[in-house]
Amino acid sequence: MADALFWAGGGLAAAGALLALIGALGVLRFPDVYTRIHAASITDTGGATLMILGLCLISGLSLVTLKLVLVWVFIMLTSPAAANALANAAYSAGHTPWIGSFRIMQDNRKGGSR
Repeated sequence: MADALFWAGGGLAAAGALLALIGALGVLRFPDVYTRIHAASITDTGGATLMILGLCLISGLSLVTLKLVLVWVFIMLTSPAAANALANAAYSAGHTPWIGSFRIMQDNRKGGSR
């Protein structure tokens, strides 16, 4: 039974690492700051969840598991808030979203769009 938990935990940790890698590629490929923030925040929280779940299965029921759950709660509270703050800062700086080859909205503020 312990071997099955180790293999399942390793598989979940590897899947989380793969999801984080895919998120990093999304950050490099997407055209504007908003889609990059979305790719980073979604795959960051999903990848961290899978990795922490896998590590919890590997560590068993111990103090390490409690610490991992506390780390997961911290990530779930801070990552979406950081993504929201980043998007708000980008909008305040005048960055407008892209869809295909055109901008979604007109920016009539002084200084134009970037």
